[in-house]
Amino acid sequence: MTEATASRWPSVGRILSGVLVFQLGLGLLLVIGDMSGAGLSLPSFGPNQPQLTEPVSPGDQRRTFDPDRPRPANPTNPLPGRLTLTALEDSTYRLEGTIAPDDAARIIDLLGEADPVPARLVLQSPGGSVADALELGRYIRANDIATEMRAGEVCYSACPYVLAAGTLRTIAETASVGVHQHYFGQSTILPASFAVEDIQRGQGEVMIYLDEMGIDPLVMQHALTTPPDEIYVLLPEELERYNFIADD
Repeated sequence: MTEATASRWPSVGRILSGVLVFQLGLGLLLVIGDMSGAGLSLPSFGPNQPQLTEPVSPGDQRRTFDPDRPRPANPTNPLPGRLTLTALEDSTYRLEGTIAPDDAARIIDLLGEADPVPARLVLQSPGGSVADALELGRYIRANDIATEMRAGEVCYSACPYVLAAGTLRTIAETASVGVHQHYFGQSTILPASFAVEDIQRGQGEVMIYLDEMGIDPLVMQHALTTPPDEIYVLLPEELERYNFIADD
């Protein structure tokens, strides 16, 4: 990390320490739940929780989330089951769909073969594989590609990591960007123990990645406190605060 980056976000080390403590506590709760036979689920709003179709406001940003029906404007029409790349205009392409395992390598090959050379990617995705999102994001940054979100479209879960990679990021006011915890599987005593280790390692990688992309890793506070079956929708002022878009 450069001195400029360190001075920009001096709290990154404290954030990582906080994440470690949080996840160790979570792991202990998971193991206790396994041993008791009761299992453990993280808290959620319950049946009366607002839906994605309802507008968000400060302090009221968590919504139920179904990755197969993520679009507030069109909840019954699922996005493609894996990433698709489609030419739009000039050197702009649409990247849309769930980020499935091994999608990064496949999309990187398609981007490398595309003519004209991609300069901008318009994103819409409910998320998916974090590892593939980070791999694809690093390719996007290395190749100086901009990212964009258009009005009424969504970028949730792992998708914001791809969005973050753009050398120029453009987000329409009515676009929806959301984060949540990454799913770690069923709760049984041995998998739970390994799951916590995987979460710690994975979240550390994500925070390092965000810092590399110029995004304030403090955005992860919202992801860590939002269960996988919910999504925390970032307000425009939060997108500015965490540097997804420039504060004019």
